[in-house]
Amino acid sequence: MQIEQPFELVLFGGLGDLALRKLFPALYLLELDKRLPQGRIIAIGRSDLDLKAVVSKIKQAVFDQVNADHQCEMSWQSLIARINYVCVDVQNAKAYQALTLELDQQCPNRLFYFATASFLYADIAKNLEANGLIHKASKVVLEKPIGHDLASAQAINKSVAEYFDESQIYRIDHYLGKETVQNLMVLRFANSIFESQWDQKNIDHIQISISESLGVEKRAGFYEQVGAFRDMMQNHLLQLLCIVAMEPPAKMEPDAVRDEKVKVIKALRPIEGKDIHDNVIRGQYGHGVSEGVPVPRYRDEKGVDVKSHTETFVAMKVEIENWRWAGVPFYLRTGKRLAERACEIVVQFKEIPHSIFSMQHKETMANKLIFRLQPDEGIRLQLCEKKIGSGMKVRPMTLSLNPDNPSQDYMQIQGGQESSGNGVRVPEAYERLLFDALASNPTLFLRDDELMHAWDWVDPILAAWQDSDSAPEPYTAGSWGPAAATLLLAKDGRLWNENS
Repeated sequence: MQIEQPFELVLFGGLGDLALRKLFPALYLLELDKRLPQGRIIAIGRSDLDLKAVVSKIKQAVFDQVNADHQCEMSWQSLIARINYVCVDVQNAKAYQALTLELDQQCPNRLFYFATASFLYADIAKNLEANGLIHKASKVVLEKPIGHDLASAQAINKSVAEYFDESQIYRIDHYLGKETVQNLMVLRFANSIFESQWDQKNIDHIQISISESLGVEKRAGFYEQVGAFRDMMQNHLLQLLCIVAMEPPAKMEPDAVRDEKVKVIKALRPIEGKDIHDNVIRGQYGHGVSEGVPVPRYRDEKGVDVKSHTETFVAMKVEIENWRWAGVPFYLRTGKRLAERACEIVVQFKEIPHSIFSMQHKETMANKLIFRLQPDEGIRLQLCEKKIGSGMKVRPMTLSLNPDNPSQDYMQIQGGQESSGNGVRVPEAYERLLFDALASNPTLFLRDDELMHAWDWVDPILAAWQDSDSAPEPYTAGSWGPAAATLLLAKDGRLWNENS
């Protein structure tokens, strides 16, 4: 796929954390690969800075994020030749006049990127329209989380929809841009050996985990308002669940794929009343040791209320009420200050009905298909084989399913930058999604009904927590979370997959 027309990318929040850590590095890597056509990038910020200071700030951020092997001064110079900066108070319509003077009114491919708090989306869209900056070919990318509950999400969505048609709106979830997530769809829908086993007859359960070893860092103000559930569970984990559980789309087309994802969300068994206590665990990290360094509890972090009930960990048991998945539990969890940074999808198949071999560790012998999304991407299949030597002793073995080099992990991390086993650089998630948005390909972006059904499903849980006086269960920083999360699986006779 190519971007056919020259573009203008207008980046609101252009000097914010997301822009500096993710968006500008992604744009640089696209430039490095010569995938960006003719175009311009206009960063919008609140600070009155000159372009030289802005470029210096962006360069520092880009070169901090990008592997040294991919740092090219010529590519950087080519990128900064595209960048300009405009200081705009986004809630003041008159302030947009400076942006109006900067834009080419004849540009056929204009993309607005709202990398700001979602409560500003309505004001930005309204002021863009008031200044005549939105035309039929314009597009807008909305960052998550959009709203803090169903009502606020509906209000924001309705406001933006007054100025942008649904076909112009790209709601981003960067986990969908990861190579392994897309490979999961290929593995399922291009191989009968897997798709024929992908149901309640053959799968015992599925785990989806996103763990972070870091705390809230400098995001305490944001995190206090959002928490782990809104920040990760309502979007990232539900999206991964949809990709794992969806039916094969009729065609690999945007709406066909998104139709199947919506069906999954609509089939989720509601978690309400007593089920919230039984199936949802929330925790908050306490004092502990992370990566060998003593760290404070969440309530002692700068900017956090000393009596905060904000959750930094969530685990839950989810069920999908349809023919394919009836009776198969999906265990989801996410948290900060956990034992390690990782993101995995573990598909655990049912045990064989009867073993003719001596199996000292029967619980480890069930076949597992493991999709690793971070820090290193890859796919592994756990099988059983004969242990070398006399007798017929059985042991687990892992088969790499990574296509470029079956003897090695396909994705490797090199100074924060991913590469494949054969040395080919693997595109970052934001790199892929920015390119898709510029190329008008919405396949990996959320549709409005998908977002609303997700909020509708999680709202009862959030409301119950809001009405409850109970605090999140404390857990030691550097551990795998509160004890209740272990019991969530243990009462079903299962364990979290923590050693893959």
